[in-house]
Amino acid sequence: MKKYTNTGSKDTRSGFGDGMTELGQKNENVVALCADLIGSLKFDEFKKNHPERFFQIGIAEANMIGIAAGLTIGGKIPFTGTFANFSTGRVYDQIRQSVAYSDKNVKICASHAGLTLGEDGATHQILEDIGLMKMLPGMTVINTCDYNQTKAATIALADHQGPAYLRFGRPVVPNFTPADEPFVIGKAIMLSEGSDVTIVATGHLVWEALIAAEALEAKGISVEVINIHTIKPLDEEAILKSLAKTKCIVTAEEHNILGGLGESVARVLSLNSPAPQEFVAVNDSFGESGTPAQLMEKYNLTNESIVEAVERVMKRK
Repeated sequence: MKKYTNTGSKDTRSGFGDGMTELGQKNENVVALCADLIGSLKFDEFKKNHPERFFQIGIAEANMIGIAAGLTIGGKIPFTGTFANFSTGRVYDQIRQSVAYSDKNVKICASHAGLTLGEDGATHQILEDIGLMKMLPGMTVINTCDYNQTKAATIALADHQGPAYLRFGRPVVPNFTPADEPFVIGKAIMLSEGSDVTIVATGHLVWEALIAAEALEAKGISVEVINIHTIKPLDEEAILKSLAKTKCIVTAEEHNILGGLGESVARVLSLNSPAPQEFVAVNDSFGESGTPAQLMEKYNLTNESIVEAVERVMKRK
């Protein structure tokens, strides 16, 4: 398999911040809205360089979504920023009515998603946001894996017409995708080719999938690893092409097993090519307070968990 190297761990939210800084220089229609979390969302440089295009809304997330929808009418491209829990759950009605139903060109950007938010606990660790957003008609849903990919996705969204949800995280994680790799919305990325099993991963679980693949290769198992950064629209062609070779699949995500990537993949399989599938995801529960590493281990979102899932699914072929 192809080897990927951690070129220096960074947080994905810094990728978003640096992407916004670049967009501020390149596209005068890009505006930023923040719900009292400038530092957490890494909006500092954008605010400093373009104060006339930065709007501090305060702790009023529903109002932020409404303002963003209105700004699109004048041709602006608004990027909203707050924690994932407040970006989706708290403002779902506003997103549904003012953004999705109205087909407004709003980019809903969400940091601190999933269990890796850590010590803030279950009230802040939203694990159902991908499901909430992918169910909205016309909503594009993106979940990036590292700093480079988050920066590239942020920049790509400015040219994408229509509502979109961009999900990223709080912690420092390995940065391993090429800095110059093109980000194509809806197009999966093949990380390694194999013939025995397909691992489809998204977000922080992509790096864990690569570690798992190395361990499995050492056992003589040929692994195909696919990075699904766009959950909607899903790259069905890439999944089915891989499955035609391997005949079984494991999905891995930092999200509830209900409503996430795994269920989207299962739908593709059931309609086109039924095959054994195993899920690495949070099993229908809320999170709790702890370090990101502790939580990922307790909720079985590790490379070891992926290895075990592969071993289970291969027995079902």
